[in-house]
Amino acid sequence: MPEVLVYSSAWCPYCIRAKQLLTSKGVAFREISVDGQPDVRAEMSRKAGRTSVPQIWIGSTHVGGCDDLYALERAGKLDALLQA
Repeated sequence: MPEVLVYSSAWCPYCIRAKQLLTSKGVAFREISVDGQPDVRAEMSRKAGRTSVPQIWIGSTHVGGCDDLYALERAGKLDALLQA
């Protein structure tokens, strides 16, 4: 299973929803908080091309945010990406 990386913020409801979906699928993920860490947020923004959280990677694939993660799930593509 590829590493799953989630940049998040403690008070972000989209971050919470994304992590809940991953947890419900039994997926272990590494979480990096951007709270109070402008350098970490800047690193995330450089990598993702976006400033909002969450930003999610599955292996080397940038999934995007919470809506993108749920769209993959609805399309039946998330499990395959997690198994790659």
